[in-house]
Amino acid sequence: MSEAFDCAKCGESLYGRKYIQTDGGPHCVPCYDNTFANTCAECQQLIGHDSRELFYEDRHFHEGCFRCCRCQRSLADEPFTCQDSELLCNDCYCSAFSSQCSACGETVMPGSRKLEYGGQTWHEHCFLCSGCEQPLGSHSFVPDKGGHYCVPCYENKFAPRCARCSKTLTQGGVTYRDQPWHRECLLCTGCQTPLAGQQFTSRDDDPYCVDCYGELFAPKCSSCKRPITGGT
Repeated sequence: MSEAFDCAKCGESLYGRKYIQTDGGPHCVPCYDNTFANTCAECQQLIGHDSRELFYEDRHFHEGCFRCCRCQRSLADEPFTCQDSELLCNDCYCSAFSSQCSACGETVMPGSRKLEYGGQTWHEHCFLCSGCEQPLGSHSFVPDKGGHYCVPCYENKFAPRCARCSKTLTQGGVTYRDQPWHRECLLCTGCQTPLAGQQFTSRDDDPYCVDCYGELFAPKCSSCKRPITGGT
């Protein structure tokens, strides 16, 4: 008499039937699936022994159930992202949650280098100076009238220029006859003394310190020959 060969779960004979061997003994297929198979997180059905099973963050899926919750694309062999427990393919994730580049209109992909300013986002290579059109990257820039300028371009385009040397004034400066001057450029026409911060006067639009103006243009006392100025 042959030895009994029965399912360890239901006790039915396994002769001539498909079975699966476990540490607890042989099991018929229905008993094996009911005892050991995981439940699919998507369809809530058992994942049978002959099904390809996918596992992600303590959740089990049939291969066909592991898909993007928006476009239903299979994620079995695709990169994906989990957002609020929902599985999303990269295209759907980028469309829903990524920023659009303000210059080219394309999606700024997660993990790519980007720049943000004033509530807008750019690819790093799309954030260009409005003057020379070179990437600004991490360099200093100046926003003006909807554009963004590197410092040299901004100074060349917008910064005031000294009435004497015509170079840009990047800081400081003085005003003479409604024109900007470098402090070091506003000099007495006679002795070349800097006039910024001291009293001076002008003749024929040329500035003079008080001493030079008196010596050159003020009337002289007929007795002492010294210049007669307003303070004399």
